[in-house]
Amino acid sequence: MAEALLVSTRKGLFQLVRAAGAWSIERTSFLGQNVTLALADGRDDSLYAALNLGHFGVKLHRSADNGATWDERAVPVYPAGEEIRTGDGKPPSPASLKMLWALEAGPVSQPGRLWAGTLPGGLFSSDDAGQSWQLVRGLWDRAERANWFGGGYDTPGIHSICIDPRSPAIVRVAISTGGVWATFDGGATWEQTAHGMRAAYLPPELAHEPNSQDVHRMVQCPAAPDHFWAQHHNGVFRSTDAARSWQEVPNVTPSVFGFAVAVHPHDPHTTWFVPAVKDECRVPVGGRLVVARTCDGGETFHELTNGLPQETSYDLVYRHALDVDSSGERLAVGSTTGGLWISENGGESWDMAAARLPPIHAVRFA
Repeated sequence: MAEALLVSTRKGLFQLVRAAGAWSIERTSFLGQNVTLALADGRDDSLYAALNLGHFGVKLHRSADNGATWDERAVPVYPAGEEIRTGDGKPPSPASLKMLWALEAGPVSQPGRLWAGTLPGGLFSSDDAGQSWQLVRGLWDRAERANWFGGGYDTPGIHSICIDPRSPAIVRVAISTGGVWATFDGGATWEQTAHGMRAAYLPPELAHEPNSQDVHRMVQCPAAPDHFWAQHHNGVFRSTDAARSWQEVPNVTPSVFGFAVAVHPHDPHTTWFVPAVKDECRVPVGGRLVVARTCDGGETFHELTNGLPQETSYDLVYRHALDVDSSGERLAVGSTTGGLWISENGGESWDMAAARLPPIHAVRFA
């Protein structure tokens, strides 16, 4: 089991460790600064932290000593003249980095490879551990990009990157709002694979348009890599054919809306979600923080509540703020009000690990 947890918050990066059966904060980095995402790279035990400093821009830092010291790395830069073109009526605007919304490490066979998904919808790769970045033009230059549009942000964004464990040349990304795209040649060419998803926010004749699907988060089961799960703006979807087609899962309780999803690393039929009230409200249903789990591929769901606040709770869980470790038994969930809960038994019960943290953007086991 993973014994360390990275918690990215509005006011710093918190590293938690488990000792004597309890979780505590071991180290805090970038205190007071907006850390949007963190990554533990198991290939060399390095850490990465992505920051969004507003007027001072997006930053990326790397640590080779478990967070004791950090070195600044390059961030993706859009080439001069590139534009953001969207399908929701906004005029074209110059493309510039707004946020690192996804960060994933390549396999051992590619020791320096990193993938980064960004707002405004660009995918970048690095082969030198973030010292330089290249825009993946095969995706950026697709004509369909002109029809993407923003979901929770004004511009489209890539928030989910799934590297196929069978081949590093196979990569899939999910876009809000732009559907699901796959490459089978390391990024040179791409195809849209959100077929079967449904967008309830569009007119009926357009609801199944793959390029208009607002995917909130997409995950792939490492042990059964043909199995994918997606939390969509208006539902939960599942694929059993390597994300080539999707089936809607209707029975999620207490709501089909949410941002986060985590899949069991060994059992593709077991998956966790954090439902909420959708659109303008975006709070837990009935003021109860619930983690919904299915163990049978979406046929039935159970509301896991033991240890979670069940009244007057307004904890929203962002798309990267739910994680499961390599055992499939330990989970962490963090909220916009700074609540952090950890389960050691697949979500059957939860313990609050740290109270009164800043608003949590992401949690990740290391």
